[in-house]
Amino acid sequence: MQKKLLWKGLALVLAGSLQLSTVNAKTDSSYRKWFAGSTLYLLGNFDQTNNPGYIQLNVGYRITPRDVVSFRFKRSVYAWPIGIPFGSSSFDAPGENYPGHARILAPTVGYQRFWWKGAYTSVQALNAFEKYLDADNKKIGNGYTLYLDGYLGYQFKFFKNRFFFEPAIGISYWPVRTNVPASFKAVENKWPNYFIQPGFDFGFNF
Repeated sequence: MQKKLLWKGLALVLAGSLQLSTVNAKTDSSYRKWFAGSTLYLLGNFDQTNNPGYIQLNVGYRITPRDVVSFRFKRSVYAWPIGIPFGSSSFDAPGENYPGHARILAPTVGYQRFWWKGAYTSVQALNAFEKYLDADNKKIGNGYTLYLDGYLGYQFKFFKNRFFFEPAIGISYWPVRTNVPASFKAVENKWPNYFIQPGFDFGFNF
């Protein structure tokens, strides 16, 4: 009986706190439930040597002021093993690149939790559908990679919460990677199936 009362009391407290946070959010004129944005990684498209043809669109919804779900769509081209550490001298070094390149289309779902002011953590599941091409730009196969990304960051708000910028540090890990051509796999076998990377998302709230 006491356990039942305890659980009922806990449920009422949680429901009350959720309702209160929702009411407070609605009375705050700067609070907006939806957002759309992208990333500063788009600036990499100005690289004439390794132009990634990068596209990223983020759309999100705030379930509560602290809990956010999002959908992202990414497209890019890469010609080097993904596990090469960010900023490593091995990036684009002779003999380190693939004998060709891969093109990916990657729908992504994510969850973001704000803990204190703008500090947050987030997790994302990125489904990369890949097309592999050889050095002559001929298709040699299709593959799939599941990336699981985790981030720790801080959100800065501007212009009465109309715009935001989210610098972060994260780790990407891929437990599933299928149908990689043998010539590509031979190059990437020396690298791990994870890497640490910064995040530079920005967006517009509405």
